[in-house]
Amino acid sequence: MRQRETDLRRVGVASAAAVAASGAWYAAFGKELARLDDAYADPSMPAWVLPVELVRSGTVAAAVAALAARTGVTTTREAVTLGLTLWGAFPVVLLTGSVVHERVPWRQAAIHAGDWLVKLVLVSTIAGRSGRRADWAAR
Repeated sequence: MRQRETDLRRVGVASAAAVAASGAWYAAFGKELARLDDAYADPSMPAWVLPVELVRSGTVAAAVAALAARTGVTTTREAVTLGLTLWGAFPVVLLTGSVVHERVPWRQAAIHAGDWLVKLVLVSTIAGRSGRRADWAAR
């Protein structure tokens, strides 16, 4: 199996899409999150948050793209499976730990878990596929 190179354009698009999806997610669940934790009570966002989120999402997208390239992911189905696997292995495990060990309300952890589910599947689908035309037929 020949390893493919990471497509940096896809990483950039995936990063921007993840930030946009996350913004929509927290817009939908922001009131509930603010009710659960005072840290989320002020909905305003300082100017420095957006560049930080783009770097964070870019880091995740680059890692997912590199992992997909190294493991031979080429189809949308494989990319979605990769995103779901990463979600279960990392955010779910970490957020469960915060509920069990730090007494974070489970609803708060569930909101963050949902955000990570959307982001990882989206990023995996955009950055993790090979981009070949035949990819859509292999779904």
